[in-house]
Amino acid sequence: MENRIKENLHKPEVLENLYRANPAVFTVAFQQIYPDVQSDIAAQFWYERLRGVQSEITWGNLRDWVFVGIVALIVAFFMQMPDLFSISHDFYYPRNIAFIVLPGMAGFFVFKQGLPFQRLLWPVVLLLFSVVFVNLLPDNLSSNTFILTCLHVPLLMWFLVGYIFSGAQRTEVKKRVNFLRFHGDLLVMSAVILLAGGLFTALTINLFNLIDIKIEDFYFRYLVLSVLPSVPLLATLLVHQNPTLVSKISPVIARIFTPLVTVMLILFLCAFIYSGKDPYNDREFLLIFNGILLGVMALLLFSVSESTKDSAPTFQRFSLVALACLAIVNNGIALSAIAFRLYELGFTPNRVAVLGSNVLVLLNLIFVTRQLLGLLKGQKNLDDVEAGMTRFLPYYAIWAAVVSFVFPFVFSFQ
Repeated sequence: MENRIKENLHKPEVLENLYRANPAVFTVAFQQIYPDVQSDIAAQFWYERLRGVQSEITWGNLRDWVFVGIVALIVAFFMQMPDLFSISHDFYYPRNIAFIVLPGMAGFFVFKQGLPFQRLLWPVVLLLFSVVFVNLLPDNLSSNTFILTCLHVPLLMWFLVGYIFSGAQRTEVKKRVNFLRFHGDLLVMSAVILLAGGLFTALTINLFNLIDIKIEDFYFRYLVLSVLPSVPLLATLLVHQNPTLVSKISPVIARIFTPLVTVMLILFLCAFIYSGKDPYNDREFLLIFNGILLGVMALLLFSVSESTKDSAPTFQRFSLVALACLAIVNNGIALSAIAFRLYELGFTPNRVAVLGSNVLVLLNLIFVTRQLLGLLKGQKNLDDVEAGMTRFLPYYAIWAAVVSFVFPFVFSFQ
């Protein structure tokens, strides 16, 4: 939408048609490009016109809902495939759940942006290769490389969705930041849909129980199993059509939890020293330690996209720097523990995978912290911070691909 507005800035009829087709999306897109075109008289006119517009809920056009409905039916079919073709659930779902949920979202962005097939060639090849590779892996649920592949392929597919979201352009920093912000809104919208669906489920089951009809097995086996994977797609449609609907909720969550998590992490590190826990020899504690790090990293990445805006208070930015520094300390402890276990106990798929992930996270944290400190000192601008935040996303994708497709051969499928 941003590119279409720029290209047609001096074509009033085209801009008016774009606006009427989807006022909410047009308004947000125009606000994003306005700093680049604010010297233009036409841009100033639209700025004044849109400044006082009250956003209304936009349900999209019939084509959008037809597309989502068709994709939802395809998803339901794939979710029911094990029962239709007598395939083991344990074999099918761990391998294929990512290919059922995420391609629909990618297809939606292709549909809305009208991307040419040439740009989609390598994502399609990667998707097909991943499907074939994962389903040809030996049927050994206890294999470490199998588990790692099943955990990292969804991450790889998520990066693929982000690539298509950015218009299949690898160097679009703004698009990467928008993708992270979009996921904050997507999580909120998905949670609302799930809460509403949970309420509907409880009401339906209890109503049928009143007349002594037990529908639980049928309801969860066929309806919930078929519909649940389409929730992210429905949320994607609603967020895309109404970008301002939940966009004010996500920043509130970030602003509240960034200082809270910072304080929690300080207390945790103090308690960790006092408790005498040994992450070097306690495997379960190390796993929990890394889990905390991943949660903090996720919050940090999302909070950076919100807290580096011009409207963000200075306290929020200081909290963000403190959280990043604490995360570096946390990561350093985890990384040293992993290196120690590798030295003492030898190389295993899990240890190498976690080591690589932690090295990437540590480098990402150091780079983002450096940019944030520069922002506080006035030496960096918002674009520098956003670029630092998203710079490592391609490296995460490469590492996920290595773990998914190379590790099974390197470690002999063990």
